[in-house]
Amino acid sequence: MFRFRGLLTLLVVLLCAYPGHAQQQPMRVLVQDPTGLPIRGAIIRDPSGSILGSTGKDGVFTLPHSEASLRIEAAGFVTATVNEKQEPALRVTLARRQESVTVTAYRTPLAAMDSPASTRILTQSQLQQGAAPALDGKLRQVPGVELFRRTSSLISNPTSQGISLRGLGSTAASRTLVVSDDVPLNDPFGGWIHWEELPELSIRSAEVVRGGASDLYGSSAIGGVVSLNPVEPTGDSFIVSSSHGGDNTNDDALFGSLVRGAWSGLATGGILGTDGYTLVAPNLRGPIDTPYNDHAENGLVLLQRRIRDNGRIYLRGNGFNEARDNGTPIQKNATRLWRFSSGVDWEDFVLRLYGSSEHYRQTFSAIAPGRASEKLTRFAQDPATELGAQLHWRHAMGEHMLALAGADTHDVRGSDNGLLVSAGGIRLDTTARQRQTGFYGEVLLTPARWTLSGSARIDHFSNFDAAQYKNAVRTAEPATSETVFNPRLGITRRITKDFALNASAFRAFRAPTINELYRQGQINQQITLANPNLRSERATGWETGGVLNLERWNSTVRGSYFWTQVNRPITALTLSVTPTETLLQRANLGQFESRGVSIDFESAPRSWLSLDGGYQYADATVTKFQQQPALVGKWIPQVARNMATTQVRFSNPRLGLLSLQGRLSGRQFDDDRNFYLLHGYFRLDVYASRQFGRHAEFFASAENLFDRAIEVGRTPILTLGTPRLARFGVRLHWN
Repeated sequence: MFRFRGLLTLLVVLLCAYPGHAQQQPMRVLVQDPTGLPIRGAIIRDPSGSILGSTGKDGVFTLPHSEASLRIEAAGFVTATVNEKQEPALRVTLARRQESVTVTAYRTPLAAMDSPASTRILTQSQLQQGAAPALDGKLRQVPGVELFRRTSSLISNPTSQGISLRGLGSTAASRTLVVSDDVPLNDPFGGWIHWEELPELSIRSAEVVRGGASDLYGSSAIGGVVSLNPVEPTGDSFIVSSSHGGDNTNDDALFGSLVRGAWSGLATGGILGTDGYTLVAPNLRGPIDTPYNDHAENGLVLLQRRIRDNGRIYLRGNGFNEARDNGTPIQKNATRLWRFSSGVDWEDFVLRLYGSSEHYRQTFSAIAPGRASEKLTRFAQDPATELGAQLHWRHAMGEHMLALAGADTHDVRGSDNGLLVSAGGIRLDTTARQRQTGFYGEVLLTPARWTLSGSARIDHFSNFDAAQYKNAVRTAEPATSETVFNPRLGITRRITKDFALNASAFRAFRAPTINELYRQGQINQQITLANPNLRSERATGWETGGVLNLERWNSTVRGSYFWTQVNRPITALTLSVTPTETLLQRANLGQFESRGVSIDFESAPRSWLSLDGGYQYADATVTKFQQQPALVGKWIPQVARNMATTQVRFSNPRLGLLSLQGRLSGRQFDDDRNFYLLHGYFRLDVYASRQFGRHAEFFASAENLFDRAIEVGRTPILTLGTPRLARFGVRLHWN
């Protein structure tokens, strides 16, 4: 009997050791979204469709044994089928369905189909796959997004980096507000955007809201709002990314995060730069023409503590430093910017305290005919500080009603300290202070298939303590003060679960910046004089359209007709033109209008194929100006009537990813009189990547693949956009 039992035991051991009868080990499945956040409640099914279980709050489910394949489902995400690879741990990333959730337009989560506002979201993957290294180039994937000029921020003067939406154009200042975690990023002195300020690995996604939003955000939101949603530390991770390419262009970044109980933090930074190229058209160049270039460093640190289940208290600080050559040996500028923010998110309340300290300096020159020589004319330093605070409250009142109220204040102190070399060394300094305080409220109703919204805001802003010192002799500058009221109404009706109609109407405003009021600017041979008597811009607009969700093809199409009228828009009026110089002055124009249509589409018809893009037609013209009637009917400078973008992405786990990004822009003008025509263009960019193992990814990109000569400015010298430029890089990550 003992011998029989021994033989039986030996037989069982041999069967278990035999590969075909190996004991199955438990397998851990982690389900996450494209940003790396765990998905709670994802359903796990076997090949027959039977439910095996669901993921917990950490996105993990443990299978007792292996299956030939698994089907994973989660609300709001595309269902995925994966083949089990006999691994003890499996990580599955689910793509979001095209009906995404937006937050920025109404400061509360709202399904895109239910939102009256026209919103596009660029995920971290889409931003990463943009061929251009700087953020502004990535945002141009959205149709209608354009800077004041067509150039990349890597090779353009910071004072020309105002962002334009809905065909409203911009000058030095932006008519669109850019925020990160509710903190404004527009330059406190000039209103332009430092596109290299935030480390690229610190941005989780970007929401682009088109249409006036001053009812919630105050000044500068005439064209809309761009919200850069920051990465949150959700675990221990480390990322290294490095790429190099033509024109000695480099983009290097580091990211690290830690989570220890209720405490978490991250640190990230980068170096971004290029030796650039000569912008002046080849047939117009002279001995003084040198490449435009930019070399910048940035860094960000975050420390936060979780409060209960969904609250937090945090402290964030970031720094930015850059130096630029602006195309000649003398014309240079540099920026050093420090920014901090802290806040509390607790139940229904959000509190933000923030500030910044900036030092900007620039040299100016006069260029001789033939561009054979130049002479230093002015050296300026422009220090500025800002402090701000905001508090808003949000509360659900029943199942179908949400109320929101808030207040904010923003104080800026700046000065323009100049040495007029061409006038014998005269010191000309100007100091000024601005303050804006606003109160706002909003009600959101969602009965049945309706979404109704109403919001309003009152702002009081003032420019004061302004004075000019000429060789220490003080002269007071005009002080201004205005109070403005900005409401917004919106309505959406779901005709079916996949089709909705919407409409909205708004008022918005933008206060003039210290730069526009008191500082003389120069780009190439174009000099722009300040105007201390500027008043705020006021905009009235509406739009209507519809959203169609084609679930069978995992596609969404959104169309809108928009109309915006801006009264007293601040523009640069031409005073005189010579062969070597154009002289402009900032002034309140009478009125202009922008009307048109926009169509956006997002589609992922196959697991290996996705397409998105759109088209915008914008008829933006001057409609009223009594002082210069000849300008009525002229196009708004730097606004193309026709603009389209498209991105096609092919992906395969074995072959990698290939993204083709096309951009088409019609003709436009570079001046208020429409004398300087910039012809239309088509540009094709390419991005490709391939994963090697679990921790390494190699990628390559090419901008302007066909090497088109793209006209970007006439100041009055013709300048050209980025030529063909290739980069190659590697990305290493440990999570």
